[in-house]
Amino acid sequence: MEFHILPTRTAGAAENMAADFLLLQRYPSPGDIRWRHYEWRAPAFTFGFGQKLDWVREQLPTGGPWDLCRRPTGGGMVDHCDDWTYALVIPREHDLWKTRATESYRIVHDCLARALQEQGVRAVVKPPERAESALPGPAPVPGVCFQRAEVYDVIRESDGGKIAGAAQKRNKHGLLFQGSVWKPAAGTVDWNAFGIRFAAELAVAAGVQPRAVPWPDFAEGELDGLAEQYASPEWLGYR
Repeated sequence: MEFHILPTRTAGAAENMAADFLLLQRYPSPGDIRWRHYEWRAPAFTFGFGQKLDWVREQLPTGGPWDLCRRPTGGGMVDHCDDWTYALVIPREHDLWKTRATESYRIVHDCLARALQEQGVRAVVKPPERAESALPGPAPVPGVCFQRAEVYDVIRESDGGKIAGAAQKRNKHGLLFQGSVWKPAAGTVDWNAFGIRFAAELAVAAGVQPRAVPWPDFAEGELDGLAEQYASPEWLGYR
């Protein structure tokens, strides 16, 4: 088993979500861990698999237009206009696939916090016993990411403000993480160096050797076809 570091790609929201799902379902070497950082072609929001589209649209800020897509994972609505986004897939053969969701969430965020600490960010993983932060302004809206930190999210040590969160999907193929770091909450960071260190920390935690690999050759038209499905009104309004 290896830890595959995939090249950074920039795409629209539907294509990004489709690519993450194909990395879970159709990866050519399914026994290897795969990880990627990716970027957004246009200002985008994604939302959790179980969320209602009408509710999500009510939470969108004024302005736009926004590139909007439902994720294959759960979690809340995420603003990708100024974040650092990644996906991680753990194959079912690895012990992390067998752990409870809270434990795998904690392990990944421990790695992320250490990578931020290397950049001088006073980031920690929120422990179960820590009370919710009293953030200024209106009460946070349930289901909107970065307004409130949950247990094992990455937070600022000083005030408990949320820096990073993630959502998971576990099936017979493996465990998919889709995670986001809110750049304004982290402050000044060399994001390229952070990404290298984060991937290295994950490889150490997984107990496997990291290796940079090219983008996989999926079946012809498979990514485009799934991206078209993810962009469809039927997928957006699934719930």
